[in-house]
Amino acid sequence: MAISADNSSLARVKTLFAQKFGGEARAFRAPGRVNLIGEHTDYNDGFVLPAAIDMYTWVAIAPRSDAVLHVFSASLNQSAEINLRQENPLAKKHWSDYVHGVALALQKSGVTLRGANVVIHSDVPSGSGLSSSAALEVALGNALLANSNRSLGRLELAKLCQQAENEFVGARCGIMDQFAACFGRAGHAILLDCRSLQGTPLSLPSGISLVICNTMVKHEHSAGEYNARRAQCEEGVRLLKKWHPKIVALRDVSLTELKSHETETPPVIFRRCHHVVSENGRVLDAVQALKRNNLAAVGKLMAQSHGSLHDDFEVSCRELDFMVELAGKSPGFVGARMTGGGFGGSTINLVESAHVEKFRESISTAYESATEKTPDIYVSNAGEGASEIP
Repeated sequence: MAISADNSSLARVKTLFAQKFGGEARAFRAPGRVNLIGEHTDYNDGFVLPAAIDMYTWVAIAPRSDAVLHVFSASLNQSAEINLRQENPLAKKHWSDYVHGVALALQKSGVTLRGANVVIHSDVPSGSGLSSSAALEVALGNALLANSNRSLGRLELAKLCQQAENEFVGARCGIMDQFAACFGRAGHAILLDCRSLQGTPLSLPSGISLVICNTMVKHEHSAGEYNARRAQCEEGVRLLKKWHPKIVALRDVSLTELKSHETETPPVIFRRCHHVVSENGRVLDAVQALKRNNLAAVGKLMAQSHGSLHDDFEVSCRELDFMVELAGKSPGFVGARMTGGGFGGSTINLVESAHVEKFRESISTAYESATEKTPDIYVSNAGEGASEIP
């Protein structure tokens, strides 16, 4: 289906708010994202190439007279209550942890928050690898700030939302998702240097569409495995420091340097490091290929990225591999790879716009026939970042 964050979503979230709490509300939104290339490099101080998509999480908010957040999730049809003055709160392993975590991060930064009634409505499917969590965090952060008559720069907000997910939710994600949700630009991807946090917009080629294929699979061990991969990368840095004491992160290691210590590094740690170091190179190569409109080179780099995520980083799965394989046989194909943390979720496909419908039909039919699962397939433009929608 084609997707767009139009007035219907704005009307829906405001209607839901009126039904749940009564009265008027302000509305804020933040986009999901796809990552064209550069997976698991962000928390290694590396390079990524995400694009915001025109699927959004919406937050409607109005102030309360107390210090309580009353939050309703329309997607889950569940409510939660958060006391903003509670001392030393603990995560509950519940969706409301994302809300509570953002509120805590803002308060720790010096923002005094007012209580609020909040309704959340999302077009970003959960568990799809499209960063529904960061979309929620950023939309909510903007809403809580506005509700308290405060504002922060977009980069500071992105950092605080990442902090919320790292420290309260317990997922040790990098900054890419929150950065893309804050800084997305229509028609552009963003080359993000995750060390300097400098983002450079990169115009996407005309005549090419972003097609997202959701495998409809999310394996349960994903969160723990994500944190394990980060720990393995950190162990790689610790070992490599013996020979290269000036390195701070895998960003600082060349392939030549890494390979020179292959026999002295545990095989699993070497493979994890090899993915990250080679992936950083692929991101920079893909940027140059896009600037030259060399789509064949971009497609080859995406294939190499997926192969590395499967072989070296071991975060792909049977369904993602199959979806990528099907894409390569479908009309209008330019490139495909898994996107997101892995173990299920979605693939990102670059497809010639003239062949999008045939591509969707081909993928959907073949995937459903083989897996008995009907994939969700979204056609998106590169979208705008977070904002209030009047």
